[in-house]
Amino acid sequence: MEIIGTLIIGLLAGIVAKFLMPGRDPGGFIVTTLLGIAGAFVATYLGQALGWYQAGEGAGFIGAVVGAIILLAIYRMVVGNRRTSI
Repeated sequence: MEIIGTLIIGLLAGIVAKFLMPGRDPGGFIVTTLLGIAGAFVATYLGQALGWYQAGEGAGFIGAVVGAIILLAIYRMVVGNRRTSI
């Protein structure tokens, strides 16, 4: 059940990250939402590794948004550079 909760929080975090980082994304809304979900999972496991969360406890919404913003910034750097260099 915790995975479904992380998916829902990640979906919402991806939407919020898109609004906080406006601009053209190479992948569009779907990729941004998927990056939000990935950001929630990264924040959950990183938080558990650092001792911020207990085992079985998911990342909070703010942690998921921060994870999504970091992944979105990395994605824009990697994919954006690839498109301009071709």
